[in-house]
Amino acid sequence: MRIVVALGGNALLRRGDRPEAAVQQENVDRVVTALAALAHDHELVITHGNGPQIGLLAMESAADPALTIAYPLDMLGAETQGLIGALLARALHNALPGRRVATLVTHTLVRADDPAFEHPAKFVGQVYGQDVAKALARRRGWRTGPDGGGWRRVVPSPSPRGIVEIETIRELLAAGTLVICAGGGGVPVTADRVSGALTGVEAVVDKDLTAALLAEELKADFLLILTDVPCVYADYGTPDQRPVLDATPARLRGAGYPEGSMGPKAEAAARFVERTGGLAAIGALDAAYEIVHARSGTLVRPDLDGG
Repeated sequence: MRIVVALGGNALLRRGDRPEAAVQQENVDRVVTALAALAHDHELVITHGNGPQIGLLAMESAADPALTIAYPLDMLGAETQGLIGALLARALHNALPGRRVATLVTHTLVRADDPAFEHPAKFVGQVYGQDVAKALARRRGWRTGPDGGGWRRVVPSPSPRGIVEIETIRELLAAGTLVICAGGGGVPVTADRVSGALTGVEAVVDKDLTAALLAEELKADFLLILTDVPCVYADYGTPDQRPVLDATPARLRGAGYPEGSMGPKAEAAARFVERTGGLAAIGALDAAYEIVHARSGTLVRPDLDGG
């Protein structure tokens, strides 16, 4: 079975972790332990979030006195693909001796007129108190917004329209390679209508939506979205919170999950299932094997009964 695995950005840096190399190495070892059993039995394509990492790089770039202008988000996104991809590739190489593993820096096509550029909503970087966040917004020219119990930077997140390297990914899979690609949703680019020339844009594409598109383009059987909760919850964070173990695209969309947390994951799962008739699931990283075998997580299946 071909499975596209979408790892949450907290797979490498969880809330409260210090953004140090040793911490990320320890966390990536945990990720690979969770995925190794699946890799033995199935064909995997792995993508990942990059919110904490790109936020850290953006802060460092903005504060660097050697720079006249901070590095743009598309370049920082490429850096995070190399960083996280290298960590994952090394750990997978060690866990799966003899298996081909490749990390591919990937570009994602977006539209220059996407409404998201006027309405930034994607959280990146670390969590701050409200006063610190507002001070950073004034000093750096950032936009910030509330995220859980704190505040974070928000940036544009246009919808993914295509994956530039999709044919290369197909060729790598055909050669038996475990591919790590489209990290952080891919480097966002626009394409000239006439020449096709690519231009980077100041944005971060949602990794779950890119994972859904990647899974569709690769004709995957299963889209596995891994995060830091065991499953999707109805009325999350309230006294009426309850697990949703079985869902359809219509039911996921009807629940109105928040855009800053479960919303993109629910939409990604819904898109993939609707467009392909395959299966998707959302659940905890450490339960990856159990989720694929229907023993954990939220299973998303086609609307065979109309919803």
